[in-house]
Amino acid sequence: MSEKPTIETRFEAGLFASRWLMAPIYLGLAISLAMLTVVFCKELVYYASKTFSMKADEAILAVLTLIDLSLAANLLLIVLFSGYENFVSKFDIDTGTDRPNWMGTVDFSGLKMKLIASIVAISGIHLLKVFMEVGKSAAPVDVEKMRWLVIIHLTFVVSGVLLALMDWTSAKTDKH
Repeated sequence: MSEKPTIETRFEAGLFASRWLMAPIYLGLAISLAMLTVVFCKELVYYASKTFSMKADEAILAVLTLIDLSLAANLLLIVLFSGYENFVSKFDIDTGTDRPNWMGTVDFSGLKMKLIASIVAISGIHLLKVFMEVGKSAAPVDVEKMRWLVIIHLTFVVSGVLLALMDWTSAKTDKH
């Protein structure tokens, strides 16, 4: 004789199914990745057309801009794939050898660490670009802006170290 699901069972099944509400968000992130790709291509064409007239420091700034966009796209892809696999559903597609090694293995803790590492790298590149612009124009250096950029970058670095320390500490403690 089969039992009818209780209210609790139906409620839990509904809660479990609600994870699919995240699917449109991940679709939006995929669209964001396409947007970043368009911006990257636009920047690449812009800088490529100026290659022969650029000075070395301008070329470095152009490359840093492209690296910055690439890091942001990598970060978006990691969040998209691991977020979907951790919170919605496993990818059931057979990708063979083309599947990245980290897919399906990045847990929430690993995702946090990849996220903060990418943010620190992006912040560091932005800070380097701002520092390289110092002295190029007749305008005086905005010391207050520079101070805040350094403070914000150091905040990201310290946050990353503290997150890593918390993860390391929790990994060393006995599970409850």
